Amino acid sequence: MKSSIDVSAATVFPGHGSFSPLSLSDSEMLSVSRELESSPPSAIISWAVDSFGHELSITASMTDAVLIDLAVKVAPAIEVVFIDTGYHFPETLETLETVRRRYGLNLRIMTVPRHDEELWISNPQSCCSAVKVGQLDRALAGKAAWMSGLRRDEAESRKDAAIVDRDLRGLVKVNPLANWTSDDVNAYIADHDVPVNPLLNQGYPSIGCMPCTQPVGPGEDPRSGRWSGTDKTECGLHSR
Repeated sequence: MKSSIDVSAATVFPGHGSFSPLSLSDSEMLSVSRELESSPPSAIISWAVDSFGHELSITASMTDAVLIDLAVKVAPAIEVVFIDTGYHFPETLETLETVRRRYGLNLRIMTVPRHDEELWISNPQSCCSAVKVGQLDRALAGKAAWMSGLRRDEAESRKDAAIVDRDLRGLVKVNPLANWTSDDVNAYIADHDVPVNPLLNQGYPSIGCMPCTQPVGPGEDPRSGRWSGTDKTECGLHSR
């Protein structure tokens, strides 16, 4: 049955970019997400841009630029946030520059202060929280919503990802690609000549920080190369 919630920005979120995410109940959030479940990513992005305006950001890991490619076609000046942990592969930073030039991005790079010691060695469990999550918190201060390229087929921990949800900050989180598969992503990359991180073709289907990312073998879980040898499966960016 079709939900009674109208997902147009004018009805659900009056005032372009002036919506307070705390005013939307959890049940309304669920209804909006269900309404958008069958919409293409471009329509989901348009809804988010119309709803939140300049109070919306995209986070990008520079594994590929699919979400960026889709988003800048809707809103060329949308803010793109990249967290420079200080531990990235050179290929990731090269991809960042390629994507920045290709799309003329409104790019905000969150630079992590240097530590006296390598935190990933001295305190690996807290490294992601201090380095990644803390910088994302800073980037999203004053925002109402953010978008990510998270997909349900990436990992068991992501299988229930909603199109629209609320994070632990109280902000609206939008996942336009949640119901896409890796085949969908690869087809879009091929059809639109989207820049990708060269490590994708070197056995790294999931790319994080260099010390904690390893290549995976054929048929292995795409994220098995992340934090290999530990029970860690997420850095925390998508857990709050």
